[in-house]
Amino acid sequence: MLSAANRLRASKDFAQTTKTGFRATSHSLVLYFRSAENLTIAPQVGLIINKSVGGSVTRHRIARQLRHAIKDHLSLFPSNSQIVIRVLREKPEFTAELSELVTKVLSKAVVKA
Repeated sequence: MLSAANRLRASKDFAQTTKTGFRATSHSLVLYFRSAENLTIAPQVGLIINKSVGGSVTRHRIARQLRHAIKDHLSLFPSNSQIVIRVLREKPEFTAELSELVTKVLSKAVVKA
């Protein structure tokens, strides 16, 4: 489970992160990354899981899986990071795909910085 400091909650932050910053895509996920200048707290993570992915039980199971998987990668991100994960389709396991996307988006961010 992610701590309260690591949760992205404001719709304004979701919009800014998905529209600006860096993006990495795969078959089932899209990972958005933004470095926010005014943040000095821990990296914040938000999830977007549409109803087209599945019912409520399915979406909540996916959310739990992704929160658990991203927790292991939070130390790789700078403290002023905002990350949004968009789920495109259901999959039994997202861990390997998420690891690949984290590597992609961080390499894009380092190259551009």
